[in-house]
Amino acid sequence: MLVSSFAYAHEMTPTYPKWKLSIYNDLLVTKMEMFNKRNDVEYYEIAIFDEDWNPIPFVSSYKVFKLEYLSRVEFEVYIRARDKDRAEYICSRSKLNNGMPAISSMICSRFK
Repeated sequence: MLVSSFAYAHEMTPTYPKWKLSIYNDLLVTKMEMFNKRNDVEYYEIAIFDEDWNPIPFVSSYKVFKLEYLSRVEFEVYIRARDKDRAEYICSRSKLNNGMPAISSMICSRFK
């Protein structure tokens, strides 16, 4: 017997974000938006990576945040200006916390 399932992921835009000067010295900012299409997930984690998938330090209001099903959220992410050329991806990953089998989704946007 063959069983298949279809998993809905979340969305994050823009696909190719750009860094802009922020009001803070030596920090750049980008604005992102997420939409939750998964009714089994309410929490998402944000991370920034270089081309080798090494994490890059960043600041945001929340690194893990709650996003209700079919809801949308806009958020800002800040990095040090010296890390701008290293930052390759900004990713969001669904955080599963109910202990039930499920598929974790990760969506990435690319800076370069």
